[in-house]
Amino acid sequence: MLRHLVHYGIHFLVPILIAFWFFKDNKVKVALILLAGILIDIDHLFANPLFDPNRCSIGFHPLHSYWAVAVYAILPFFRVTRIIGLALIIHIIADGLDCLLM
Repeated sequence: MLRHLVHYGIHFLVPILIAFWFFKDNKVKVALILLAGILIDIDHLFANPLFDPNRCSIGFHPLHSYWAVAVYAILPFFRVTRIIGLALIIHIIADGLDCLLM
C-alpha cells in the first residue's frame, strides 16, 4: 500500500505542489504541464504483458530507458524545455522509487 501511495503521490501531488509553490504566476498552466509528464507511460502499451505490478519500468520501457533519462536530465538546463524536463524527471523519480519499494 505504501508503495502505491508514494508512487501515485509523486505522480499527481508533487507536480501540483511544485507548480503552486514555485510558479505562482502561472501555477495552473505549469501544474498541467507537470502532470502531463505521465504521458511518457504511453510506452507501457508496447510491453508484454501490458501491466505487470512487479516490473520496474526504469530500464525496461523505451521512454524509461537510461538514455531517455539522460536526455530528461539535460532538459531543465534550457529555458524553453525547463518545465517539460522537470515533469519528466518527476515522473522518473516516481517510477524509480516504485522500483526501490518493490
